[in-house]
Amino acid sequence: MLSPADLPNDIAALKALLLAQDAVVEGLRDQLNTRAVEIEHLKLQIAKLRRMQFGRKSEKLDHQIEQLELQLEDLQADEAEAEREMPAADQAPRKKSVRRPLPEHLPRDEQVYAPTADVCSACGGGLRPLGEDVAEQLESVPASFRVIRHVRPKLACACCDAIVQAPAPSRPIERGIAGPGLPAHTW
Repeated sequence: MLSPADLPNDIAALKALLLAQDAVVEGLRDQLNTRAVEIEHLKLQIAKLRRMQFGRKSEKLDHQIEQLELQLEDLQADEAEAEREMPAADQAPRKKSVRRPLPEHLPRDEQVYAPTADVCSACGGGLRPLGEDVAEQLESVPASFRVIRHVRPKLACACCDAIVQAPAPSRPIERGIAGPGLPAHTW
């Protein structure tokens, strides 16, 4: 790894250095992919040999299985070591799952949780609207489904810029969209 003092000041040289790094990373990725394919191949061979072994004892098959298992362990250890050595910045970031909104045709009830105080607790100044957090929850009402909208307005102090918001209500399934009646209805 180069220190900032070792980096060239020329843009073309920096681009060349970056392209060289990308080539190294791509080579490491190819090695990991090759090892992954080889690991899967060895797992399939071991499974096939175990099926062949069923019903009779053959020392030759036992020896082949043991050798393949040792080879598989070595490859898995090498793969884990290569993943540890790969810089964290080169690994692809995990994509955050995106939750689809609840269907628009379902009826909605809105519950607003406003802060209890009308003045800032820090300085006593007046509060003004800043925005709101809206979370939808799917609830089961006998013979129908309803979407309960939990609205928590955010209020900001006009004097000191403090932000005030009521706490979110508890949920039966943490970070889930099901209300308490829906799991009761389905389970």
